[in-house]
Amino acid sequence: MKKILYLILCPLVLLTACGKKQAVVSRPPFCSDSAYAYIEKQMSFGPRVPNSAAHMQCAVWLIDQLRACGAEVELQKGFMPDYRGANQQIYNIIGHFGTPETATRPRILLGAHYDTRPWCDEEADYNDRFYNVPGANDGASGVGVLLEVARQIGLKEKLSTPVDIIFFDCEDMGTPGVYTGPEREDTWCLGSQLWATNYSRQPSAASYRFGIVLDMVGAPDAFFPLEMYSTTYAQNYQQQIWRSAEQLGYGAMFSSQQSYPITDDHYYINYIAGIPCVDVIHYDIRNATGFPHWWHTRKDDMSNISRSTLQAVGEVVMSQL
Repeated sequence: MKKILYLILCPLVLLTACGKKQAVVSRPPFCSDSAYAYIEKQMSFGPRVPNSAAHMQCAVWLIDQLRACGAEVELQKGFMPDYRGANQQIYNIIGHFGTPETATRPRILLGAHYDTRPWCDEEADYNDRFYNVPGANDGASGVGVLLEVARQIGLKEKLSTPVDIIFFDCEDMGTPGVYTGPEREDTWCLGSQLWATNYSRQPSAASYRFGIVLDMVGAPDAFFPLEMYSTTYAQNYQQQIWRSAEQLGYGAMFSSQQSYPITDDHYYINYIAGIPCVDVIHYDIRNATGFPHWWHTRKDDMSNISRSTLQAVGEVVMSQL
């Protein structure tokens, strides 16, 4: 009986310590070691520059991983004009999770880009700007987190809300800093532009409650502010996600500071598809560019990946499902 009373009273003491009652938070299932391994695997292919051998090998592997988690996989092919106006081949990879019972329910969209930038145009040395970005954080981190989310979804006995996980292509094909010729507008996020345009033209397409895009979500010093386009188009969902982060103990990482608008995949999902979508992206307003010092350089490698950050982001995403 004493042991039973102790087990009952001990949590009550902890809850009322310092005279402040604290809520007990149930942590969603997520394994950062698994997410980290998914990132390492992507890096093993080399830079995933669109239409390179490494890019195609990674795409096939991503399709296999989604299928292994129980998803119905769709490969969306198409073309979008690049910064010079030339057609760029697009391969968007879409994993549909759900059951016949949930088929008519509004879905949740989770996205990340799997391509890497062909140019290290933020390198100080001009000659280094023509290397491919390795893309550990800028690309692979978001994909790694969502692959682990997919694995956790596959382990669920029942999925009450259907989920689509989309790996967007050609996000990082925006006009290179080394280019000085004429260029067209909207040269970034070509894959999400294609997906959003096709979605907007299909009235019978499945509806979405909201979406979350992950970009550069693995750094040890990650800082995720309230991105402006997310606030403009999806403020209620943005606040919901940031409240969950605070409840899980990640309030310092998911900052209440407002950032500038960032052109990322979520923008076109909001603007073209009309789906409220939130961007979780590393952007520190205290820096000159807002982005980390290794952004779009040869230093975007596994040294910029932290398991604790992956765990935080993964738990926050899982809390929304």
